[in-house]
Amino acid sequence: MRPEDAAAIRSLPLFHDAREETFAALVHAGFLQRFPPGVVLINESDPADFLHVVVEGLVEMFATSNGRDTTLSIVRPVGTFILAAVLNDEVNLQSARTLEKSQVLMIPAEKVRAALATDAAFTRAVVTELARGYRRAVKEVKNQKLRTGAERLANWLLQEEAGQGGASVVDLGFEKRVLSSLLGMTPENLSRAFATLRAHGVVIQGAQMRIVDRPALLRLAQPNPLIDAPE
Repeated sequence: MRPEDAAAIRSLPLFHDAREETFAALVHAGFLQRFPPGVVLINESDPADFLHVVVEGLVEMFATSNGRDTTLSIVRPVGTFILAAVLNDEVNLQSARTLEKSQVLMIPAEKVRAALATDAAFTRAVVTELARGYRRAVKEVKNQKLRTGAERLANWLLQEEAGQGGASVVDLGFEKRVLSSLLGMTPENLSRAFATLRAHGVVIQGAQMRIVDRPALLRLAQPNPLIDAPE
């Protein structure tokens, strides 16, 4: 593993305060692999054998039932997924696939559980990460239930714009069908939401969205820190 990759993983809140020997044991036991787009990394209902750390690329977390599927979240570098299933030694509640070329570190689940028994700082970080995950889930439920599709899209755009450097331009980076599923909409409803955003200061050209009238977009979005503030 490149030193810069190890440093990026070390900077994650989950690993930041772990003892050096704990972090070294976890990383050295892991497998750092590259994957092309469209590769399914885990399947829901399969045992959680590894904690996954996205070092490069984008990973879509999704689920299916009765012939329907939905996107639950997008994991970006440097981020982890299925921590709860790893800790409980349970099956995955969701699947994961790469949206673009990705590099993923897979740490054996038993190594993660063993670290809990020997490193108090790592244990505290795990508890904190699970608490953040719970709060993110509550915020997402509020986002889905208290907002229209256009309002969800407007707030997503504002958050993405901030995450991409705050230059008033957002490059989608994945298919619009993924975005519609992520925001709890059909592709048709997403198209109507985009039309609404055009009337509120957003210029859309293919996969690129440009904010040209921020006050108008903010009036539509009405961002709320109890829903939109990062955890």
